[in-house]
Amino acid sequence: MLWNPAQYLKFADHRLRPALDLLNRIDLESPSVVYDLGAGTGNITEILANRWPDARVIGVDSSEEMLHDAPKRAANLEWEVADIGTWQPSEPPDLIFTNAALHWLTGHEELFAKLMNSVAPGGTFAVQLPRNFGAISHTSITEAAMSGPWRATLEPLLRPAPVQPPDFYIDVLSPIADSLDVWETEYSQILTGDHPVKEWTKGTWLRPLLDALEEPERSGFESAYTDLVDRAYPKQPNGTTIFPFRRMFIVAKRG
Repeated sequence: MLWNPAQYLKFADHRLRPALDLLNRIDLESPSVVYDLGAGTGNITEILANRWPDARVIGVDSSEEMLHDAPKRAANLEWEVADIGTWQPSEPPDLIFTNAALHWLTGHEELFAKLMNSVAPGGTFAVQLPRNFGAISHTSITEAAMSGPWRATLEPLLRPAPVQPPDFYIDVLSPIADSLDVWETEYSQILTGDHPVKEWTKGTWLRPLLDALEEPERSGFESAYTDLVDRAYPKQPNGTTIFPFRRMFIVAKRG
């Protein structure tokens, strides 16, 4: 999948807030090694470095496009292009921080256990996962994909909801965590502009389906999806659009 950093960052403030909410629940005082998995454009990696200026902070992402401008950020950061599904740290870190990245990967039972076991004793594994896949914003992707001449191309690309309920992650991490904090928040995001829900998903979950199509089917599919979500998330009298979005947070500490 080719990422478009400009599209993703259209809603940078809304995408940043869950990362900050996760960061505020981490009580490490002076970690030596911090990894940001799925670092993307590096804006959150830079925030991690500002919180712990004496730490070695490494941003890891599989997308060279997303990391293209990351080296222009703080000089004390390191960057690594790697598949986070198979990634292993060069040394046990005090913190593995990952914001809105692991839902792109399958096999969460094995993946989460592996990452937790990679953390140094006394360290923290902190995760934020979108859990909005049952919302109309996401189910409409399937509805639009199945409703036109593009179906044969898109149907094999459709994925089931990639994130399990909180109990699943509690069961996976409890045996190997000294303490565990899991919670969910639904943000009532107030968006501006035309077709904002389509523009939101176009930066993430809609992207691989659009990339799989050529014109005119690409525009036809995008238009069909836009019609569905515009009806489901109408503009308010003041011109804004309310887009509820549920996210799950995990902070697990090793003994």
